[in-house]
Amino acid sequence: MSDLTARQQAILDFIATKVRDEGLPPTLAEIAAAFGFNQTRGAHKHLLALEAKGRLQLLPGKARGIRLRALPGARGATARRRDAALELPVLGRVAAGAPIGANGELAEGDIERHLLLDRAMFFPTPDYLLKVQGDSMVDDGIFDGDLIAVHRTPVAENGQIVVARIDGELTVKRFQRDSRRISLLPRNPDYAPIVIAPGADFAIEGLYCGLVRGA
Repeated sequence: MSDLTARQQAILDFIATKVRDEGLPPTLAEIAAAFGFNQTRGAHKHLLALEAKGRLQLLPGKARGIRLRALPGARGATARRRDAALELPVLGRVAAGAPIGANGELAEGDIERHLLLDRAMFFPTPDYLLKVQGDSMVDDGIFDGDLIAVHRTPVAENGQIVVARIDGELTVKRFQRDSRRISLLPRNPDYAPIVIAPGADFAIEGLYCGLVRGA
């Protein structure tokens, strides 16, 4: 039987859905709005209870400072640790600002190093890490020097954070497509959206699925 109340389970499911669909956990304000709390304090109280029950980790001082934890399975601790480990290559850098040049291309031969990380930190499962250069995504909690985890895929839905290639250059932005154009949206008011010109060599390289800081 679950040790969670119905409301706690609903909040946990809401967070997991946000991470799955948007690549980021919700803010306290988003949780409060979704569950009808008058203040973010009510949402925070439930998050503290979920943290105490081992279902998530709260990262102080971060607008989206929620990290989901994997549920322990029925196997022994050694097996769980082995299954939770994920070895990821660091393939170079990606711009959060103006796109960086072709020296940031995603090439397996350009692996700088490997990191062994907890699989539960990410959703979906990433294929590689890129080092962020710039500050255009700070409102999404992505800062200069962070390592972002990327899941390889050529498709994305509106609002998802993507690593995209534009005429041989890489950038990380939120994806937006309408009937007229594709735009890559920064999350810093100092930067303008990047509108993909007709005929541009454009491709989505992958989806953002978490980050590593200070590694």
